[in-house]
Amino acid sequence: MVRTFLSAIGREVRGMHEAAYLLAAFALGSQLLALVRDRLLASTFGASHTLDMYYAAFRIPDFLFATIASLLSLYALLPVLSRLEHEHPGLMVSFLRRILLIFFVGMGVIAAVVAVFVPEISRAIAPGIVDPSFVPLIRILLLQPILLGASNILASFTQFRHRFLLYSISPLLYNLGIIFGIMVLYPRIGVAGLGWGVVLGALFHMLIQLPFFLSEEATPELPQKETYKELIAVLGLSIPRTLALAAGQISLLILVSMASIFAVGSISVFMFAYNLQAVPLTIIGVSYSVAAFPTLARLHASGKHKEFAQYIETALRHIFFWAIPATIFVIVLRAQLVRVILGGGAFDWAATRLTAAALALFILSLVAQSLSLLIARAYYAAGNTRKPLYYGTIDVGVSVISAFLLATLFHSSEFVRAFVESLLRVADVGGTTVLMLALGFALGSIMEFVVGYWFFIRDFKVPHERITALVFQSFSASVIGGAAAYCVLALSGATTGTHTVLAVIFQGFAAGVVGLVVLVITLALLGNHELAETFAAFHTRIRARSAVPVETTDITS
Repeated sequence: MVRTFLSAIGREVRGMHEAAYLLAAFALGSQLLALVRDRLLASTFGASHTLDMYYAAFRIPDFLFATIASLLSLYALLPVLSRLEHEHPGLMVSFLRRILLIFFVGMGVIAAVVAVFVPEISRAIAPGIVDPSFVPLIRILLLQPILLGASNILASFTQFRHRFLLYSISPLLYNLGIIFGIMVLYPRIGVAGLGWGVVLGALFHMLIQLPFFLSEEATPELPQKETYKELIAVLGLSIPRTLALAAGQISLLILVSMASIFAVGSISVFMFAYNLQAVPLTIIGVSYSVAAFPTLARLHASGKHKEFAQYIETALRHIFFWAIPATIFVIVLRAQLVRVILGGGAFDWAATRLTAAALALFILSLVAQSLSLLIARAYYAAGNTRKPLYYGTIDVGVSVISAFLLATLFHSSEFVRAFVESLLRVADVGGTTVLMLALGFALGSIMEFVVGYWFFIRDFKVPHERITALVFQSFSASVIGGAAAYCVLALSGATTGTHTVLAVIFQGFAAGVVGLVVLVITLALLGNHELAETFAAFHTRIRARSAVPVETTDITS
């Protein structure tokens, strides 16, 4: 039975659409667990000082992961692994084993040094958090980047073998560990239990991939001198990407630092809304970009530049196709989503409304964020890791500066504050300044995409005539579908009320179903090509018993 299970999760998946839908399905499962995690946190702590401290404690380990642990990222490793495997089967495995050892030693030393200076660092990153549990919690969480970084190295091998199912299971286990910490460890050992739950989840994230890696033959051994030579090559590719990741973490770090001096609960509201917008981002943007990356790397390495551009165009169209409707529907159904997912326990109605308003601002950048992920991976596949860094730097600059200016304007202008609060229906809720942080984040993401997309289309000569038509069709159909959903909300709200969770669930479900039906009908009437491709892809996957290499059809569709 164990062998059957391992064989099932280790199955290779090579088609972009099949891999994307598989990743999306498991991403949905992972995000559902993440929502369960957030609901447990919300109902247990509410938008409180304790939860502000918990989220602020992640900033140091997340920054370490982005700046150090991700130096040996799968996007930099994959091109090197492809070359080593081509030279001689087994070389890449021996190389990865030595890389893992070097990583554990180096990252362990860095984490230990940072642990010594946590008291000083914590005062700088979260000046508004004063609690004796804060420093110990951060020190526990410093184990997380070590384990996730090692898992990331293993993931390069997992993706190289096209084991997308195995790759998809890891985040599920990560969230299960966090949930275990909330439900089991916190009642026994307090706030430290939340940290140990995160560490346990990161350990699971790594261990699920380990058996498949250890079962591979590592012969012949790569000489030590060659190992360091290849390591330098990986770092040369990875450093710009790592700096790009660090730019994103710097943005979050500064925004959370600003939130720490706002009203109590501001960090919690900001992070809850951020996590909620990450659900469609993961399902759409991450799934397609991850699924496309191995094939893009192979096409570029083999000199098939025309197929490379066509493959990108296919991925771009499908991300637009899914992300635009998701944006409209989340904005329309934001209150129902937040109330059902987070509302209850210590998370009161005021916190629900404020989080829903922040979600509406975050989600404005869903399309931009999703496409930026694909753009970055296309550059990585082509061996160009510098341009995503430039675009990410633009994101940080615009996010931080606009958040600061917007927050200042929000405080100083009664008209601006009243307009924003009225538009988002939070005029009678306190702590609304945090909304400017969400808006600043969205503006930075949008600017990164606008600049990146312009250069991207030019650099790779990606055909975009069909993309332009798709954007018009998808946006038009989404607005019509969103309007239909809003009408259902208004009608059902007048008849069933909004005083019970069941009533809210019914409203959201009915509005969502009607809106989706109207969306699909409108797209069909417009003759949308991507809708037909999607139905055809699902039909093919249901009929097929095994994975089929469909790169050619994906490119020419």
